[in-house]
Amino acid sequence: MRLAATITIMGTALAMAGCNGGSDSQDNTASGSSSGTITVSSISANKLQYSQQTRFTVFGQGLDQGISLSASGCSNIVAVAGGTASQQVFTCNVSASGNWAAEVKASNGSVLLSASQTVPQPQVSMKTSMGDLVIELYPDKAPITVANFMSYVNSGFYSNLIFHRVIKEFVVQGGGYNASLEAKATQPPIKLEVNKGLSNLRGTIAMARTGTLDSATSQFYFNTVDNVGLDTNGGGYAVFGKIISGLTVIDQINLVPTSNSIPTTPVTINSVTQTQ
Repeated sequence: MRLAATITIMGTALAMAGCNGGSDSQDNTASGSSSGTITVSSISANKLQYSQQTRFTVFGQGLDQGISLSASGCSNIVAVAGGTASQQVFTCNVSASGNWAAEVKASNGSVLLSASQTVPQPQVSMKTSMGDLVIELYPDKAPITVANFMSYVNSGFYSNLIFHRVIKEFVVQGGGYNASLEAKATQPPIKLEVNKGLSNLRGTIAMARTGTLDSATSQFYFNTVDNVGLDTNGGGYAVFGKIISGLTVIDQINLVPTSNSIPTTPVTINSVTQTQ
């Protein structure tokens, strides 16, 4: 559905439009300078994936007179050098999933075109020595936690670490130690996110931490049963996703022989990579 309205700001008539979808083909014209007009005909984005860089290309006329891009689901928006009067390119880092708008604006701040963007919920593939998992993440409910986890994922941090804490009918925990039980250096700790509508239910992934609330870094755990007490005990533990494929793999890991909760035979995280 398209909504259009004409408003007047500082004596200049501005046409505003919105659309559903990743681009808009209707011309939207505003005064860009005293010597001419800016016409935006469309905007397109390449693949939109949470935590990844994308490129928005704006098409039209008079674009070299000065336009900008704003997007609630993007951070670090940068205009790419070498744009022309008919085409300008912007890059940004996708920082939100779901539906949000990308807006092209004239130098006076008026919106020349608004286009709805849809970013799917991020997913990662975790390959282990006992099988593979697919995990869906929820940045809309736990943005700090998901962004932190994805920064470790995208850097390859988790490759060749182990599940170092396995407690039957409770949790499977990993993401901090190698097979020699040597701790890997981490990024600074993050703020605890609880009471976000997510619970420590069977199959969910949550951040491990110390007794200090804002102390989570790289370590995470999978709930192998419903552990709703962890939602509040000691201030709560931040859930940020769930297993959507491979839950039986975690069940099998939860049954391996252990000594002091450490598997007697290391269970290795071979890799964790973003797939969506």
